Amino acid sequence: MPEPADRRPIASPAFLIAMCCGFGFASYVSIYMRIPVVPLYAASLGADAAQVGLINATFLLTTGFLSFPFGLLSDRRGRKVLVTAGLLVSAVSAFLLCLSRTPAHLIAIYLLFGVGLAAVGPTLMSYVADVSPAGYLGRSYGWYTMAIYSAMSVGPAIGGALAEKLGFCSLFVISGGFVIVIAGLSFLILPDIRLTPAHRHPSWNLRENLKRLLTNRQMLGCWLATLGGCFGMGMFMTFLPLWAHERGLSLARIGLLFMLQAAANALSRLPLGHLCDRPGSRVPLATVGLVSMGAFLGAFGLAHNFLHFLVLGIILGVGMGLTFTPLGALIAEVASPELRGLAMGGYNTVIYLGMMLSSALMGYVIELTGYPVSYLLAGLCLIILAPFSFRMMRSADPSR
Repeated sequence: MPEPADRRPIASPAFLIAMCCGFGFASYVSIYMRIPVVPLYAASLGADAAQVGLINATFLLTTGFLSFPFGLLSDRRGRKVLVTAGLLVSAVSAFLLCLSRTPAHLIAIYLLFGVGLAAVGPTLMSYVADVSPAGYLGRSYGWYTMAIYSAMSVGPAIGGALAEKLGFCSLFVISGGFVIVIAGLSFLILPDIRLTPAHRHPSWNLRENLKRLLTNRQMLGCWLATLGGCFGMGMFMTFLPLWAHERGLSLARIGLLFMLQAAANALSRLPLGHLCDRPGSRVPLATVGLVSMGAFLGAFGLAHNFLHFLVLGIILGVGMGLTFTPLGALIAEVASPELRGLAMGGYNTVIYLGMMLSSALMGYVIELTGYPVSYLLAGLCLIILAPFSFRMMRSADPSR
């Protein structure tokens, strides 16, 4: 197991995983308070669907691009400093949203937001893999991802309600304030876990270390499945607020929809974490999850009222849990310990690349074809991708 950088006695794995879950939950609640609201805020500043997609694409591209080097940095210098710095940058971006007056301002601010999230996401995921006991990685990721997706359910509901009652700017100030508090607590409390000397790799060369990962066919299969799933997730997160609003849903109901979708995602993670620790189960579970995500994402184009959106959102949430819980465990085990942060950085890069592609491309598709056809096309992309990723991943399951 990795050791603390300050040489203090290391806490039990269960306590450290619980700590990761707690900080992940608090951080993502604060951040996700603004996620479903910003597209509507952008629309109030005159942005159309294509511009809203471009705003989200900027943040996603920045996060994806920086996740690789930040993952390598966390392998070499420890996890704690990146988590704290990333949270502070995210807080600054929340405050700056209040000063925006045009869609161009939002693009610049979301670029900064992407920097902060790139430092937080892969680092916390690597932390969980560092402290998880052997044979329990699926369950550890089940607990951790349940915590962050619970946060993703609570955050949008709080954000939607606050935006409706207090206005956009008040919400952004509250979100930024919460993130600053969490950053201070992480700096004071979170142990700085680093690899033991036996597991350290001496090279800081990003190209050299990345080449080691890119020659791993199983890792590439995991990333391909992640790319497809996150293309669908980006379609949901970026454009569903606009589509639901066009269908007559209020801000509060849109926030509630995001809350229940993420709650279904979160609550499915714990049983799925136990299930994917069974021999030979991870690759089939991830593949079935990707196909189910595609099917129910496509069905959103047929939704006409709140009940339709609600049912599809809950089922899609379970599909996300079915896809990403085994993928996280697979990637952590396929990567060698000294490259785990870089591998998780790559995982996060692919996550945000998938969502960025969806945000950047599907806004224009929506302008040309409308929401129903666009959701159907996005769903078909996931279904078509599933067998290709399955063939690459099927020899990757270390639990077989």
